[in-house]
Amino acid sequence: MAGEDVNIVGFGKFCLRDKKERVGRNPKTGQEFKITSRRVLTFKPSKNLKEIVNNK
Repeated sequence: MAGEDVNIVGFGKFCLRDKKERVGRNPKTGQEFKITSRRVLTFKPSKNLKEIVNNK
């Protein structure tokens, strides 16, 4: 199950996504630094869940 999407019917879908390496900046000092590449977990809600949340 490593790296596969997980779909829960009526709730939503969990996915792994790769983010590239990029340059970040400290907002207080303006100093730049490198943000390493990594994998992040994303969630996309189902249409049913969106309707429930938005209608209450």
